Amino acid sequence: MKKLYSAVGIVVLVFSLSQSSFAQAGSSAVPFLMISPNSRASGMGEAGTGLADDAASIHWNPAGLAFQTGGEVSITHSNWLPQFNLSDLFYDYFNIKQEMPDYGGTFGSSITYLNLGEFVITSEKDPTPIGRFKGFEVAVTVGYGTKLSEDIGIGTNLRYINSSLSPIGTAQEQGDGIANTFSFDIGFLYKPITLVLPIIEEDIGEHFSVGVNLSNLGPKVTYIDAAQADPLPTQLRVGFGIVPMKDEFNSLTIALDFAKLMVFREKGPHGASHELPKSLVTSFTGNSLDDNLRFINRSLGLEYWYNKQVAIRFGRFWEDPKNGNRNFYTFGAGLRYDIYGFDFSYISANEENHPLSETLRFTLLILWGGML
Repeated sequence: MKKLYSAVGIVVLVFSLSQSSFAQAGSSAVPFLMISPNSRASGMGEAGTGLADDAASIHWNPAGLAFQTGGEVSITHSNWLPQFNLSDLFYDYFNIKQEMPDYGGTFGSSITYLNLGEFVITSEKDPTPIGRFKGFEVAVTVGYGTKLSEDIGIGTNLRYINSSLSPIGTAQEQGDGIANTFSFDIGFLYKPITLVLPIIEEDIGEHFSVGVNLSNLGPKVTYIDAAQADPLPTQLRVGFGIVPMKDEFNSLTIALDFAKLMVFREKGPHGASHELPKSLVTSFTGNSLDDNLRFINRSLGLEYWYNKQVAIRFGRFWEDPKNGNRNFYTFGAGLRYDIYGFDFSYISANEENHPLSETLRFTLLILWGGML
């Protein structure tokens, strides 16, 4: 008999489940799909659904691709869970988008990679190492956004997911801890050219946007036992973007997001999780109103640009104490020179020694043919 043991792997898997989850009467597999991928949105409290105005909109809201011109390529790197001081835990995100007028919209693609560290294989009789392997999770996404009208865009993504937690089973288990599946997203974005609200009585067109994204729709994830398969982290996000100030040299953007995991598991130690599309309904109806409100995460971000070259960002992320209790401030900055750009973000958690505290993300990007 062989047995798996990994101080690194166990810490990562346990925390990756807890930090993105779900007192929402259940939990999901592959929570790495919900990690904020790019430094810009990460510096704005992890809000981006209502903005979705760069290549990373393929994560936040693919409908944002519909309003974008030109092309962009970027890569983001982050040492994951820095409080553990483990250099082989890291997160990488590669992103590219290109406007294609002949096809009526903009295409995007991304690769998300989470390295889970090294695992050690031991025998059941003693802790002597008899082998090693590395765990990782990866997702490859392709997306497309197009306009239905001058101020309404829609978008969709198709995603392949591979979760390689273990090449062998443990104890009496047959098979391995490797799963392959797929998911898709549907997004909507409204960016009015002209919009006059009765209360304000001013035209806020081109200064306001609202987006909706339903992500990771797909089959459950099975590793060894199909009866114990877990659902994908299907998530509903609603976001707003507001630009209260914009002139030749200065601009200020406010982003506000609300996100809810659309997963429901029946009560009890062996409660079954509901399949899609049923879970889209029961994730609301199976909980009380108080619980539904508690299960909604909130993100607020600010971004100030000077001369379209230097940006300063600030954000706040709230999660209910009974729903994971991730509460932190985010800070970030950005630089643009010609077609090149650099962004970084930093997390300051409220809780002392929180595993996410002091998380840094760094993004390098190149833009062409579009407007900042």
